[in-house]
Amino acid sequence: MGSIVDEIEARLGPGRVDRGEAALHRYAIDQAPVIDFQLPLAVVFPESVADVQAVVRACSAGGVAIVPRGAGTGVSGGAHATRNCIVLSLERMDRILALNPDDETAVVEPGVVNAVLNEAAAVHGLMYAPDPASFRSSTIGGNVATNAGGLRCAKYGVTRDSVLALDVVLADGSLVHTGHQTFKGVAGYDLTGLFVGSEGTLGIVVGITVRLKYLPRETHTVAAFYPDFRLAAAGVLAVGRARVQPAIMELLDGGTLAQLDDIHGSDLTARGRSLLLVQTDGFGAAAEAAVVRQVLRDGGATVTTEASAEAERLVELRRHSRGTEVDDEYRVGEDVAVPRSRLVDYVAALEGMAAAQQVHLKVVAHAGDGNLHPTFWIDRHGGSVDAGAMERLQAALDESITAALAMGGTITGEHGIGQYKLRWLGLEQPEPVRDLQRRIKELFDPAGILNPGKAI
Repeated sequence: MGSIVDEIEARLGPGRVDRGEAALHRYAIDQAPVIDFQLPLAVVFPESVADVQAVVRACSAGGVAIVPRGAGTGVSGGAHATRNCIVLSLERMDRILALNPDDETAVVEPGVVNAVLNEAAAVHGLMYAPDPASFRSSTIGGNVATNAGGLRCAKYGVTRDSVLALDVVLADGSLVHTGHQTFKGVAGYDLTGLFVGSEGTLGIVVGITVRLKYLPRETHTVAAFYPDFRLAAAGVLAVGRARVQPAIMELLDGGTLAQLDDIHGSDLTARGRSLLLVQTDGFGAAAEAAVVRQVLRDGGATVTTEASAEAERLVELRRHSRGTEVDDEYRVGEDVAVPRSRLVDYVAALEGMAAAQQVHLKVVAHAGDGNLHPTFWIDRHGGSVDAGAMERLQAALDESITAALAMGGTITGEHGIGQYKLRWLGLEQPEPVRDLQRRIKELFDPAGILNPGKAI
């Protein structure tokens, strides 16, 4: 196997391949719980499309697996190393190749960070709408891999809604271009849409054409504090019934508010046991915010009229609501989505199962589209935990999935399946559908070298 690494190093030149122990451990995992820890043979850093093609051709000829990687901010194990693999880090392919303000498009390499693209677009009064909480470090390529969402997805949609075209290196090293430069385009099958969310299992994305949106001239943030989480979830439906479309609608429970207070020194828990954070944008932002405030007050919320600095601070605190922890075997965050009409029911079910299983629970949600992130955890004592507690934690996780599916939901709204959620995929997708997906995978990757054991 070492000869494959030698061959790649010879093709790419010095400084592109790292076999050091520190790099192998760092790039072996993302931020998901680890099921089967494996070290890669090497970490490869391509700097061009030709580099990627050279790596794929070498691995294809040698039957070596390739695990593509962006910034490693994923939480489903999509970038976990597998046995005898090369980790292909695309972080050095970080150029904005074109930005056309009149067409409202940009062409970027996969390693471009969300925040960097938005800084470049803002000069022209534009923005890249997908807005993951990790936008300061996550890459556009990683967003494409998982069809990432984020805070603004209630109004602006997820990554797939902003991707117009892709350049993709296939499993044999060939390069294809899918999609179009125009906002409309229905010629042939939608291969661009197929690659978005495929988690690197069908091809290596090396170029992305995205649609940009207008940067709002004005935003208004409404903070509504409630005595409990279920009332706050009901407030989400009340805003919808008022036919107002916020850009951001985020829901934080009491456990999340307490954690934020501990980390950032805020006083959120003194103001309520749950927070519904609503942001309107555009020329009608003030009028829409006025309607939202009245609707939420009528529903029993304590509604504040936030100053600009406070509004920005609340949104920033929400972005950090996962805290500083990384999911592990003792603490697992989930990514389910349910129809918005079932938010109240699902929150009640989560609270019930956490109490029954005697595990801790905190919940944040992209409430505008029903995507919830419940986190269950158990206490560790001296670095260990008894087997019974682990069983209860796993039972709560399983129940959270089956409850969401029973309400017409999904096991992942934006994080992807990766490696970690494969155990639940069969509960959502029947075998005929899974078989069809396996056949698609075999068509694009007959040798099975592209991110094996992930997504499907």
